[in-house]
Amino acid sequence: MTTNTPKASLLPSVLVFAASDPSSGAGIQADIMTLASLGCHPLTALTAITVQDTVGVQSVHPLGAELLEQQARTVLEDMPVAAFKIGVLASLENVLAVAEIVGDYPEIPLIFDPVLASGRGDEFSDEEIITAMREMLLPQTTLLTPNAPEARRLAENPDDENEPSIEVCAQRLIEMGAQYVLITGTHENTPQVVNTLYGAEGIIRRDDWERLPGSYHGSGCTLASAIAGCIAGGASVEDAVRDAQDYTWQTLANPLRPGMGQFIPDRFFWARSEEEPEDAPKADDAV
Repeated sequence: MTTNTPKASLLPSVLVFAASDPSSGAGIQADIMTLASLGCHPLTALTAITVQDTVGVQSVHPLGAELLEQQARTVLEDMPVAAFKIGVLASLENVLAVAEIVGDYPEIPLIFDPVLASGRGDEFSDEEIITAMREMLLPQTTLLTPNAPEARRLAENPDDENEPSIEVCAQRLIEMGAQYVLITGTHENTPQVVNTLYGAEGIIRRDDWERLPGSYHGSGCTLASAIAGCIAGGASVEDAVRDAQDYTWQTLANPLRPGMGQFIPDRFFWARSEEEPEDAPKADDAV
């Protein structure tokens, strides 16, 4: 006699706080696809509805903080969560609501992708929101994943006479409370993309990646969600950062272009390869 063990109970669950992107290039749709590709069960708490495509963002419509909190607390009371991932929050009220929610679960790792603007430069966060992020979310963050412009904006100091270096930004962000900071170099003018992981003692690892041609929509969401998925699967922060970077680079090296604008990472590139399906990545591969 065969028994039917539900597979869902074997998958690590990751709760994502993020906005909807109808193009599925970035946002909560990108998070869902990335986590599913890595063998996780995605849970979602929607923060905003955006009107956008692969070309750019037309408008952002935050959801009410009360509705956001109801979404998150309902699933948290129903099932265990192995990691949190935060993307666009879209309003000061939502920053405060998420800070209060995750504060009730300090044992759950928190991966925070501080999306301050779209790849085209459309603003998602004003100075009031950024201040709240610094004060309310960074002290609860296990790993912060800004690109270089986001790191500089989060770490800027009124006394700065010149633009602070990436190393100084990382040090300041860790002093604000983040345990680890991964600063990505996609926006830097360097031959290769250089991503650097910092901890309290300084640089933990630095990875150089081939700079691919073209412009991509959703690479940051993919990387942060992949890290969250690997950590949910049991990996250390350093191993999760290593494996998530490799996965993300593969999604960018095998891109989709469903619209007239930017390329989109193919989060299921492995399903369209000529290799056997058993080569598909898993969240616990990094363990």
